[in-house]
Amino acid sequence: MADALLSVAHDFHLQLIEDAAESLGSTVGGRHTGTFGVMGTLSFNGNKTITTGGGGAILTNDLQLAARAKHLTTTAKVSHRWNFMHDEVGFNYRLPNINAALGCAQLEQLPGFLRDKRHLHEVYQSIFSTVPGVRLVAEPDGCRSNYWLQALLLDESLANQRDAVLTASNDVGLMTRPAWALMHRMPMYSMAPKAPLPVAESIERRLINIPSSAGLVPVNL
Repeated sequence: MADALLSVAHDFHLQLIEDAAESLGSTVGGRHTGTFGVMGTLSFNGNKTITTGGGGAILTNDLQLAARAKHLTTTAKVSHRWNFMHDEVGFNYRLPNINAALGCAQLEQLPGFLRDKRHLHEVYQSIFSTVPGVRLVAEPDGCRSNYWLQALLLDESLANQRDAVLTASNDVGLMTRPAWALMHRMPMYSMAPKAPLPVAESIERRLINIPSSAGLVPVNL
């Protein structure tokens, strides 16, 4: 998939920018997601694999692009010993030091988080492999997932049972939820042009996210 996207970008003279917000620790062909394009982004929101409480990071190996991103995200202030001058419209997207320190400590724990999430996936795989009509979403060949979210995909014939599963599980205190609503279903984008989206709409009807925390202690099987 990454090679195909790069090929399309090359053919149409486009720059590839990756939204790798949730994929810290995931690789495609041994290469980390977020590093295929000219720029990638990671999220360190509270529900991500590691967190700083909010914010994220920009990934790039282009020094000029990195310098420009840093300039824009630090209010576009021109460096000076005492004068405050901004040479263009900028943004205050700096990560406070205390949040950055939390992120550094979390990064040290990343291998353990990834190990525990993979172990949880293996436990779920063992359990759900015997349940008809349900498939645990797994990494494709040649990829290594961080398993940020564990997700079940119902057969199309069982799609009408999704909400019943969500209701029953949440009623007993087991937090499950559907996939995010597709953007073209949002009121502000409802009039925007779109192509047919049969695959995305099918997955939206059938997907159930299940508890995915690295802190879960699965039963040894």
